[in-house]
Order: sequence, then C-alpha cells, then structure tokens
Amino acid sequence: MYNIEKLKYYLQNVLEISSPTGYTQDLTDYIMEELHILDVPCKTTNKGGLIITLNGEDTSSERTISAHIDTLGAMVKEIKLTGTIAITPVGGYMMNSIEGENCTIATLDGKNYSGTIQTIKPSVHIYDDARDLKRTAENMEVIIDEKVSTKEDVEKLGINIGDFICFDPRTHFTESGFIKSRHLDDKASVAIILYTIKYLTENNITLPYTTNFYLSNYEEVGHGAAAAIPVNTKEFLSIDMGAPGTGQNSSEFSVCICAKDSSGPYDYSFRKNLIDICKNNDISYKIDTYPHYGSDASAALRAGYDIKTALIGTGVFASHGYERTHIDGMTATLDLLIKYCQSN
Repeated sequence: MYNIEKLKYYLQNVLEISSPTGYTQDLTDYIMEELHILDVPCKTTNKGGLIITLNGEDTSSERTISAHIDTLGAMVKEIKLTGTIAITPVGGYMMNSIEGENCTIATLDGKNYSGTIQTIKPSVHIYDDARDLKRTAENMEVIIDEKVSTKEDVEKLGINIGDFICFDPRTHFTESGFIKSRHLDDKASVAIILYTIKYLTENNITLPYTTNFYLSNYEEVGHGAAAAIPVNTKEFLSIDMGAPGTGQNSSEFSVCICAKDSSGPYDYSFRKNLIDICKNNDISYKIDTYPHYGSDASAALRAGYDIKTALIGTGVFASHGYERTHIDGMTATLDLLIKYCQSN
C-alpha cells in the first residue's frame, strides 16, 4: 500500500543534514526542494519554519499537523588556551550520551571542521579519576581534527564563540527493520510528513478539511509552534515520538498516542478519535503518558491558541541519546496520519 523504500529514502536524507536548533536552513532548503518536485507550494514563517497547505472541502475548520526539523546539538562556549573547545548544550540531553561522538563545527563563514567530543580526562591510562569524572558540560570538550595546540591556532581557522556543533547521526538501517540514529526525534516524523504529502497529492485524494503541515524549527528549546499557526486551525496534531522504557506502555513497533505529558492532558475527544481510527483500520497503537516531555502542541497551548491538541509518533528508544525505532512503528504512524487526514 505504501512505498516503504521512499519513506526510508526521505528519512535517510533528512538525517544526513545537520539541523540543531538555530541552524536549520540546510534542512529547510532540502525540504523545499522535495516539495518543489511534488509541485506543492509552501511558505516560510518569520522564525524559519515551513507551512504546507493542502486545500480541503471545508476551509472554515482547518487541521494543522506538526513535526519539528530541529535537533539537539551544541555551540562553542569557549576556545581554550590548549586549543580545545568548551561547549554549551542546545536542547536537553545527558552529557554521557555524547561522549566519544564525532561532530562537525560549522563556522559563520561557511567552513566545517570535524572533531570528537571527549571528557577533559578521556584516558584511563592517564587520569586516576577518568571513570568517576562527573559528566557535565563543564567537563566536556571538543577535540578538533586539525593541527592546533593554542587558542590562536583555533581562531585562525575561523572558529568562534557561538559556532554550532552538530553531532554525527550514525544512521544505520538493519535487515530486521530497526533504524538506529541520532535525531530520530523528530526526523522520523519529518520523513512521515513528507511521505504523507507525497501520498495525498499524487493520489489526488480530496481532503474533508483544509490541512496544514507545520514543520517547526525551535521545538527542542520550547517554542517551536508558539506562533504562526494558521488562523482557522481547530485541531492541532503533533507528530513527535513515543518513549519506550521501564514503566512505559510505548513500543517501537506501534504508533504511540500520548494521553498526558508534562504540559497536562491532551484533548480527550481528539485522542479518542485517533484511537477509533486505529481500531477501525487495524493499526497497531499504544496509549501512554510521559512525565518529562513537551511538544509543539504544548507550545501552541501555552501561547494561548484555542485549539484541540493531540500527540502521536513512533516509539523511539533511548530518546535524546543514540536512538532506535522500527519501520513498523513508523508505518503505523504514517497509516494513522493518512487515515486521519481523510477522516471527517
């Protein structure tokens, strides 16, 4: 029914393009090019997000569906006298989750330099307390892959305070259907939305309501969809992720429907409608709550929008670390989204 290879194609491409919060233009350009291929127009918000509108029969009660293109990352906080770089995080993650990771430093003049994130005491052969060192931002640094040993050496490369540090995604598709990568939050959802737009337009599907797809670019820092939501929006569906783990009901093999997160309960009737769509179409789903979680829908509600909200997404294991999901969960999320777009 769906072209899963095309879905994976979109996912591979968006994962390869670095887009930490505040540095998303390259990914925006790619998405706009894919929309151009589909002959689907879009507009850019002042903050740099994208809104794609598919007209429906009812234009007075619109639906808006969001995913966020921004990811976790870091910035240069300080260039140290030794020629290493101190970091300040962009988004919330555990410091131990980036230890030993390769990264790219993107300078203002367009140069890129590779490096590795290490602790300030990276070798057990040298430091007695290497294992016990607290993994905090202050104890992490980037070792640049250039012949530098002083602050001046680094500055001569054009690296400066505020330059973005992009984590390598390390994307891997397994034969058993698993997808392992950084930034599946929320690029799995971006790929799903791209495929949904392709499917709806190429099959000339008439939608009951005008439907907007909002690709926000500041979700990881809390204000992604806090502005620019189309004025006639009555339902706002955030496509993000489920969070499997101890005590949770979420699964990498299903679409996860969030009943409540740190911002409170999502709309009861909206959630029930999504569950009914899953039941009526044999879509594998899980209902869950997330105590340490917020979404574009949360930001929209805090901004004062009078909308009904819901949150769904494929289950993503080890969120905000080196993440994993399964193509079954992505397909279930895709199926629910496409069926929702066509529902009355």
